[in-house]
Amino acid sequence: MENKNMKIDAKRFLKSELTKRDITYVQLAKLMQEKGYNENADTIRTKIYRGSFSFAFVLAVCESINIDILFKDKTY
Repeated sequence: MENKNMKIDAKRFLKSELTKRDITYVQLAKLMQEKGYNENADTIRTKIYRGSFSFAFVLAVCESINIDILFKDKTY
C-alpha cells in the first residue's frame, strides 16, 4: 500500500511543479531534449499519468525545469 501512495505522491509532485511553472508536456519535452534527454511529449504524459517512471526521470525533469532537490535526514 505504501508503494502506491509514493507513486501517487510522485505523480502529484511532477504535475504540481509543471503547473506552477505553466509548463506543458510539449514544452517539457523540448526542455528535456535541450538538456540531452530523449523524451517526447506523449511518453512524458504517459509516464506521469501512470506514475511509471524512475527516480532518474524525476531528476531529469527537475534539471530541465531548473529545480534543485534537497534531501533532509528525518532523524534530526
